[in-house]
Amino acid sequence: MARIDLDHIAHSYHPDPKVPADFALKEVHQTWDDGGAYALLGPSGCGKTTLLNIISGLLTPSHGHVRFGATDVTLLPTEQRNIAQVFQFPVIYDTMTVAENLAFPLKNRGMAEPDIRRRVAETIEMLGLQDKATRKARGLTADEKQKISLGRGLVRHDVNAILFDEPLTVIDPHMKWVLRSQLKQLHKRFGFTMIYVTHDQTEALTFADKVVVMYDGEVVQVGTPEELFEKPRHTFVGYFIGSPGMNVLPAEVRGASPPSPGTASPLAATMRP
Repeated sequence: MARIDLDHIAHSYHPDPKVPADFALKEVHQTWDDGGAYALLGPSGCGKTTLLNIISGLLTPSHGHVRFGATDVTLLPTEQRNIAQVFQFPVIYDTMTVAENLAFPLKNRGMAEPDIRRRVAETIEMLGLQDKATRKARGLTADEKQKISLGRGLVRHDVNAILFDEPLTVIDPHMKWVLRSQLKQLHKRFGFTMIYVTHDQTEALTFADKVVVMYDGEVVQVGTPEELFEKPRHTFVGYFIGSPGMNVLPAEVRGASPPSPGTASPLAATMRP
């Protein structure tokens, strides 16, 4: 596992960006602690996947540096970063069995056969695919294929980080809850550095120790689920977190009162100790 530092990174898909609106990801300066469980939360198009792909090496940032521990990996390709990434839709080999799909990344790294069998058996049991272990992947349902894709990310113990890009989209609601619980258990057991991208606040708040909330290409707040719910630092966090979200009224502070349309309440009466 590794600590991940994003050193003032920003990214634009334009060849010659000049103004902030040209950047899909505005400047991010963020540390992901070794062994932490993080969620990247925000609406579609806010920059979550762009940020994740910069960490994984699928994108090179327009500005800034990415470091794993003391190593600058900004220009290193994905295969040299020793990460596992699980995508929104299954990435597996249809012609292989479930067990062969899970064993494939371990064989590529030269792991001993007894260790491969043990790790594959553990992962198959965790995913509840014992009765499908010898089945070809092409004959499985979409959610079973995505379980295999999850398993390919979880079967290794030597990764710097595991990155999840909305991995439960094709999973039925009950199984989503089960798999989130299993991911939490795995994190506690092995201490993987995990970063989980989602637009679903329930997924983020139940999975992560810390949630990174993004809006319009920026990180607007980082905190525990409790901190985001109780002390939002941005209006977007206030109405996005919670069900229902906060009501936001326009107001300006004049002296000791923040008047809103039709009212004027003393600050002391509206503040919590």
